[in-house]
Amino acid sequence: MVKPSVLVTRRWPAAVEARLAENYNTVLNRGDKPMSPAQIRDALRSYDAVLPTVTDTLNSEALDVPAAKTRILANYGVGYSHICESAARSLGMTVTNTPDVLSECTADLAMTLLLMVARRAGEGERELRAGGWTGWRPTHLIGTKVSGKTLGIVGFGRIGQEMARRAHHGFGMKIIVQNRSRVAHEVLARCNATQVDSIEELLPQCDFVSLHCPGGAANRHLINARRLDLMKPDAFLINTARGEVIDEFALTQALMFDIIGGAALDVFDGEPRISQTLMQCDNLVMLPHLGSATREAREAMGFRVLENLDDFFDGKPPRDKVI
Repeated sequence: MVKPSVLVTRRWPAAVEARLAENYNTVLNRGDKPMSPAQIRDALRSYDAVLPTVTDTLNSEALDVPAAKTRILANYGVGYSHICESAARSLGMTVTNTPDVLSECTADLAMTLLLMVARRAGEGERELRAGGWTGWRPTHLIGTKVSGKTLGIVGFGRIGQEMARRAHHGFGMKIIVQNRSRVAHEVLARCNATQVDSIEELLPQCDFVSLHCPGGAANRHLINARRLDLMKPDAFLINTARGEVIDEFALTQALMFDIIGGAALDVFDGEPRISQTLMQCDNLVMLPHLGSATREAREAMGFRVLENLDDFFDGKPPRDKVI
């Protein structure tokens, strides 16, 4: 029996690539660079399955392939806003993602960012590396206490819930939640969380706000100048969701003019390009999209893709079908 042909658009952990090579006729993008729309169109004409990541823009242009051979886009990651849903549906493609397996590691990273910006860790490291530290003094790099403060979580899915668990049970934080649908009482009760109806209601109450909502057009610039103005002047904004969720120009203004206390970002609008004005903000911590960057999570993501592929080509509904 001929093995289905599969294209992997970026390099994956070696253990996952080896398993893919065993089970499928697998082609790897050894250059490990994002593919152009033209390259994606060629792939869709040539392979039974394409395995994209968030760095691949599968918009209507890239999916304009009437005679596509590809039947499944098995995405490596939770978010799939980089895939044009209407175009995928019109081509009759199945789209899957990889939930669950990266939730803990992404929440760990969000908590890391929260602590770093509250305690001015980025500023301290820059000072040390530049040789500017002159020794301990009582007023040096005074930060903000985290324990017992109020954390607002925008988007209370798996990652948001893991963030709440760390913040509430680890740091005694009060949790306020805004989610597009009602959260079950028993889920909120795990962290004694309170759900509010709108972001406008959440923002003024919080010392920290952590974003865990989907990206895409519907949430583009969800956090804008008007909403940043609603935050406390000493509050901090954390984003491990998608870069487009924040209006980065408005955030830069809020940071430079002390509208908010600070921010910490793992994702950026248009990454890997970073706004030069953002770079100038000392009260900003930045990491290069490390949310799921642990060996355990990245391997688990790959094996979850494999499970979805196996189900699909065995004629079963993939467990993580989103389109």
